[in-house]
Amino acid sequence: MRALKRCLAATSVVLCSMLLGVQSATSAELAADAPQTYVVQSGDTLWSIAGRFLRDPWLWSEVYEANPGIGDPNLIYPGDVLELRMVGGEPRIRRSRGASGQGGARVVRLSPQVRSSSLTEAVPTISIAAIGPFLTQPYVADSDEIKRASYVVGFPDEHLLAGVNDSIYVRKIRSADQTRFHVLRPGDELRDPDSNELLGYEATFVASAALERVGDPAKLKVVRMERAVSIGDRVIPASEERPLVNFFPKPAPSGARGRIISVLNGVSQIGRYDVVVLNLGERDRVSVGDTFEMYIGGEKAPDDVRRGMNLQRPPAESPFSSGFWLGPDWERKGWLRDEPDADSSLPIHADWRRNQSQYVTPFERSGLLMVFRTFDRVSFGIVLKANRSLHVGDWLAPPPA
Repeated sequence: MRALKRCLAATSVVLCSMLLGVQSATSAELAADAPQTYVVQSGDTLWSIAGRFLRDPWLWSEVYEANPGIGDPNLIYPGDVLELRMVGGEPRIRRSRGASGQGGARVVRLSPQVRSSSLTEAVPTISIAAIGPFLTQPYVADSDEIKRASYVVGFPDEHLLAGVNDSIYVRKIRSADQTRFHVLRPGDELRDPDSNELLGYEATFVASAALERVGDPAKLKVVRMERAVSIGDRVIPASEERPLVNFFPKPAPSGARGRIISVLNGVSQIGRYDVVVLNLGERDRVSVGDTFEMYIGGEKAPDDVRRGMNLQRPPAESPFSSGFWLGPDWERKGWLRDEPDADSSLPIHADWRRNQSQYVTPFERSGLLMVFRTFDRVSFGIVLKANRSLHVGDWLAPPPA
């Protein structure tokens, strides 16, 4: 029986692998001007390279064949030569063996080698300059975390503000287990536009501080700052500064539809390379590298034809009629009471209401974004493509399969 179960399990794995293979093999299409080979240049990003080869760059991981035996085989470096091949009628992209950074052949010694390069030298998925400040600094704070967090209560030298190398007093830090802290300034609430659920607070990074003395108040020293520390700023333990982890773009999970709920850096209209906040997070199966298509539409708009707004008022309309004074966007719904006789000269009790004829605007694709940092209930995404003006409240959906 155990052998049968193992056999069935193995068969299921094989069948799933085959199904996944069929699905991925048929979904990626080449760009119209896809090159046969491409030499990776300094300044390239994985997204820009994927766009050279594929119509849908987020499907890169389905066609890229990593070379084994060279450190992290998924990383691509300036000078690498990428070669497009067709395997079974499907595109495959691989680093050309024996290729130099200039496209010529080179002699390879047959001896064990390890390719050693700093991660920062590898081609990043997207422009690091655009998202660098948001990779480790905690810009979204959980509502409960903010309520429980310690806070700046004063300064030893009676300052009104504190800067680098200044000390600050912070309420209730009683353990020396944690010695590094972030100072945050709570901002606007982040709420789900559909359910009105409080998803967190948009918190501004103020400074980093080191513990000098525990207590209530505890004493901390500001070691790095982006803005002056003030009384009332919240203090939370600093997460470990993680090095940048490269990742492949991939389609967002099926059914993960959401909205843009905020845009960072004080921008009102959203464009390419702007960082936005999504009302989707880890609880919604969203992870780093997930790609969403953005849509405008789904809003109610007035039907001016049905309302008569675009029709000229008949020139013979009498000024003694109610429609003359109320306008064409009003119509009589009935009578409030006591409908008068047909010979009555004044419809005193007529119930006039504004014509609310409306239609719902269709959804239209407006751009692409990719998630680069996730929290429990929200995520950060960077806009990679914008076909038209984008706004807070626009819709998100996975790319079509």
